[in-house]
Amino acid sequence: MTPSLVQPALPADWRDLVALTKPRVMSLVVFTGLAGLLAAPVALPPVLAFTAVLCIALAAGAAGALNQWYEADLDAQMRRTASRPLPAGRMERQTALHFGVGLAVFSVVLMDLAANHLAAALLAVSILFYVLVYTVWLKRRTAQNIVIGGAAGAFPPLIGWVAATGSMDLLPALLFAIIFLWTPPHFWALSLFVRSDYAAAKVPMLPVVAGIEHTRLHILLYSLPLAAAAVAPWALGLTGALYGLSAAVLSAAFLVLAARVFANRATDPSGMAPEKRLFAFSVLYLFALFAALVADRWVA
Repeated sequence: MTPSLVQPALPADWRDLVALTKPRVMSLVVFTGLAGLLAAPVALPPVLAFTAVLCIALAAGAAGALNQWYEADLDAQMRRTASRPLPAGRMERQTALHFGVGLAVFSVVLMDLAANHLAAALLAVSILFYVLVYTVWLKRRTAQNIVIGGAAGAFPPLIGWVAATGSMDLLPALLFAIIFLWTPPHFWALSLFVRSDYAAAKVPMLPVVAGIEHTRLHILLYSLPLAAAAVAPWALGLTGALYGLSAAVLSAAFLVLAARVFANRATDPSGMAPEKRLFAFSVLYLFALFAALVADRWVA
């Protein structure tokens, strides 16, 4: 463990607490959770709907804080994460632990009071899955960490739907599947051009343990069922044409970018423009897909 993780050099402030919650990741989590809630056939009163989405945001922040608490040693070894509050020495690890646990408990209890028991239970499962299954068990042990651990990020639309309806259905299950299948190509694209960071920290990401070409092949292979899952709600008659056409166009673009990644033969990060484009587009893809879902519901 580095000295900075033991003796913080600077006091933490509110911005460091915000950084613990991984705000950029949280924005996607909150949006997909909101989309699941708005796509549901039951409309919650505005105050309860806001509270449910707030709980999803707080739970995501809790998971991010607990992830950084556990992985402070890894973050210190990677350039991409070395400036986070813990490896940079601005915060005690115990503070991050207390903050994460407090947010987690508060979010689950509030969801139970504002929505229903099932939504609260799913919220608790999503936090525990991210922290215990992905962070503690999988990330340092297997290259399948992102494949299995991707389930943690797939819960928000399901939770949003259940918060509104109190029950599960086929459409939110498909939304779960979309995010689950989207996660590997999204993170593998990133890992290709920052693989030196993962190698330095001895994190067994796919390009580190299986090689660049193998990773590019798997990005393309996972993009195919992702595209199928994305159009499935339309094909099964669960959504209208607005969503279906949007999903088809967005997925076609995703497949084209994935094919370009597969065709790329560069091994240096400077030659990985296709990987960087796919990573950037993958974020837009998920936002646009779920925005189309909500728009389709509201115009129907």
